[in-house]
Parts: sequence; C-alpha cells; structure tokens
Amino acid sequence: MARIKRAVNAVKKRRKIFKLSKGYFGAKSKQYRAASEQVRRSLRYAFVGRKMKKRDFRRLWIARINAAARMNGLSYSRLMDGLKKNGIDINRKMLSELAINDAAAFTALCEKVKNA
Repeated sequence: MARIKRAVNAVKKRRKIFKLSKGYFGAKSKQYRAASEQVRRSLRYAFVGRKMKKRDFRRLWIARINAAARMNGLSYSRLMDGLKKNGIDINRKMLSELAINDAAAFTALCEKVKNA
C-alpha cells in the first residue's frame, strides 16, 4: 500500500488556523496546538455571543420602555398589556426608540393605554 503524503493539506490546515489566530497573545498565535485550541474556543464564544446579543438588546429595550412608562404613571407590564388590548402592534425596539427620541408620541401612547 502506498504511503499517503499530506504535506500540502497539512500546511493548508495549519495556515487556516494561524490566520484565524492572528493577533492572539503569545503561543496562541505561534504554536499550532495552542492556536487551534484557542481558535476552537473563540469560535464557540462567538457563537454564544451572537445568541446573547439578542437577549441583551431585548433587556435594554425593556429597561428603557419601563423607565419611560413610569415617567407617565404606568408600569412596563401594564403598558404592554394595554397596547395589546388596544390592538397597537409595535415592537419593543421601536417603543424604546420612541421613548428616547419622541417623548410626545410615547406619552400619547401611554394616554391611549390609560384611557382604555
């Protein structure tokens, strides 16, 4: 049976890992084994981070809406319940933008909720 030489493929594989580990500190960017472990870990962190980003933004929007709602004499849950009952379908991102940039419009929404 012929011996398999994988020189080209092995170099390509290492080059890919070193390209991803560029900028890491110390051995993590110089030695293949350390670099491959760190790249694997970094990719896992990046995957988790993309999921966490969505949670973090939603939490931020809710905090902003709650603060603005309390300035208008409502709690967050009462505001969201009132909006749903009035058939006002607006997402949390847009509500938080309204609360920051257009306080008058947000106050009008709160008044509509209070009246209902």
